[in-house]
Amino acid sequence: MTTKESIQIFEDKQVRTVWDVDQEKWFFSVIDVIEILAGTDRPRKYWSDLKAKLKKEGSQLSEKIGQLKLLSADGKYYKTDVVETEQLFRLIQSIPSHKAEPFKLWLAQVGSERLDEMQDPELSIDRALEQYLKLGYSENWINQRLKSIEIRKELTDEWKNKGLKEGQQFATLTDIITKAWAGKTTKEYKVFKGLKKENLRDNMTNTELILNMLAEASTKDISQATNPKDFDESKKVAQQGGNVAKVALKELESKTGKKVVSSLNAKSVLGIEKSPKKMDE
Repeated sequence: MTTKESIQIFEDKQVRTVWDVDQEKWFFSVIDVIEILAGTDRPRKYWSDLKAKLKKEGSQLSEKIGQLKLLSADGKYYKTDVVETEQLFRLIQSIPSHKAEPFKLWLAQVGSERLDEMQDPELSIDRALEQYLKLGYSENWINQRLKSIEIRKELTDEWKNKGLKEGQQFATLTDIITKAWAGKTTKEYKVFKGLKKENLRDNMTNTELILNMLAEASTKDISQATNPKDFDESKKVAQQGGNVAKVALKELESKTGKKVVSSLNAKSVLGIEKSPKKMDE
């Protein structure tokens, strides 16, 4: 099963999704969908009760629930209940919600857009740009963010070429890089910014994004130059790449007298729940 993770946005809420390349199907996190439709802050309890109810009623839906490892709020991967689009439509019918109809329309759009992107990959970039603009990010920040995605992809491709495993090994190396330049692991960084499920990079300022890009690009370049033989050697390379950005951070802080690593997040800067501002600091 060849998969590709992504985050979809429905009315400013995140839905963790996985695209199965072989089957050409979307799989959606049940918990994320329930949180949106039911408007509950205890989606796991709601899903547990609903699952028991469906089973008692003889519904076959519960038998078609799969599990995939998805990234959780603490930065780790856990097995999570997922459903494909057909089952998700059935699940929606089981949840009384005024958001059911707009959510169905959103689902249809997600499926259509993915098929379009398979024919023309540039469309995914265009849609990402449009989505960030709708959320209130500045064009300057968006350009940096899209570049950071490209640099991250180059780094993970390098790790794959070195035989490293996605998941825990990638997460460990990322933590080493982040800790080296920012002084915090990914989880610590998210806590510092007051984040839970939100993407850390989507909540970085321009300067934070640039330094993170420098750290990851440096790690990739050093890896290509030194050709680490195993995971332990790659950890040393990750530390070296992060240190390159740390030097730049220290130099900048000495000139400005300001700390680079900021507790600002997109919600506080953009005022998503209030009036939109521009994430451009």
